[in-house]
Amino acid sequence: MATAATRFLMRRPTAIFLNASRLDYDKALDFSRLSSLTELTLNEVDAMTDANEIAEKVIASQAEIVITKEMELPLSAVEKFPSSVKLMCEAGTGYNNIPVDYARSKQIDVVNIPSYSTESVAHMVITYIMNFSAAIFPQAKMLHEGNQSNFKVFQHPIHEITGKKLGLIGGSGTIGTAVIDVALPLGMEVLISSRSGRLPAGHKYENNVRVKVVPLEELLSSSDFVSINCPLNNETRHSIGSREIRLMKSTAFLINTARGAVINEGELIECMKEGVIAGAGLDTQEIEPPHADSELWKLENVFLTPHIGWRRLETRQRLVDMTTDNIESYIKGQLQNVVN
Repeated sequence: MATAATRFLMRRPTAIFLNASRLDYDKALDFSRLSSLTELTLNEVDAMTDANEIAEKVIASQAEIVITKEMELPLSAVEKFPSSVKLMCEAGTGYNNIPVDYARSKQIDVVNIPSYSTESVAHMVITYIMNFSAAIFPQAKMLHEGNQSNFKVFQHPIHEITGKKLGLIGGSGTIGTAVIDVALPLGMEVLISSRSGRLPAGHKYENNVRVKVVPLEELLSSSDFVSINCPLNNETRHSIGSREIRLMKSTAFLINTARGAVINEGELIECMKEGVIAGAGLDTQEIEPPHADSELWKLENVFLTPHIGWRRLETRQRLVDMTTDNIESYIKGQLQNVVN
């Protein structure tokens, strides 16, 4: 007679990863454990945008488990999913790309990965800070254009990081705290904006004299670097716009590794064209990638990276492994990380 463990080992539900290339774009990731647990199909595209094509792909697979990575799942597509679908997995933290209320109404569980790239994203913030402080971006641009004059007469303002103020919008969370972990040893002072006026009880930096909680306006006007680390929701969407940017020092830099839509990009572009602040580093944009005619591409004081905070090899493999953990817990009947 089969034991519960044996039944678990024998059960291999069908799973489809609708945009596996978003995660495994370099074919460097190991899906072997996930493949051992499921009948896995890796749809090797970065994204699917046509609702009918998405529905047809899931219908053809008769999948029980649907996996996505930062890919919009339109309600019109999910409404056509076969009754075989019982679990939808977002291979990431944000799940606003999935119609979770509709999924709940159809008794489809939706799970995510609450935290997988904390250090990687935090290090992206620090990478921007260090590049800005040494004017690496404009110097590299000069060299690529064949301009070596900087080696004769140096032409860029550069500064030490020690003693500079780092303002963290949303800095009391996991990623913000990881940024502080690196910023303090570099000798930086840290300002955090909080409506409550204090850090959560028991926060590791609650009593640190170099970490202060201040109103947002004070953070913006006092900081040499401002990093956005808050989630995107109705309150934070477009919460950083012209008014906020104009409160910043003219020598300050704005960094966004959170969600692009936290910034009002139209207002940011106008501020950057005026030279209101020294520069902006955007690892995330409201539309990724920005439209071909977006002025973001052309501004010399705006520096873009293609949302690479989570793309380091180790981070992506961790994401595969944690997604596999979620699916294994589902198979065992011990579902975890449910968001609906």
